[in-house]
Amino acid sequence: MQALIKVGQRFKFTVLTDDAPSERQGVVIRVLSNKEEGLGLDVDQYMSYWVEAHELPETEPSTALVFVRGTDGKVYLDGKVTDVTLLP
Repeated sequence: MQALIKVGQRFKFTVLTDDAPSERQGVVIRVLSNKEEGLGLDVDQYMSYWVEAHELPETEPSTALVFVRGTDGKVYLDGKVTDVTLLP
């Protein structure tokens, strides 16, 4: 899936929590491997790669969101499982 995610790619996401989830949108600003993130080899057992994004519409000041793709195939935002759909 990492090959599908590119800088500038738009996507929608929903953080799956106990309260009512709401769909949001974002745009990718960076895609990083564990090595590029400066993490050791032991992290490869838990995380596949990292995606930094800005939420749309962008606000001032802009806050970067950091999504992590786990080796379990799930995507996490702030430690919470998140459903992500790439937009055309």
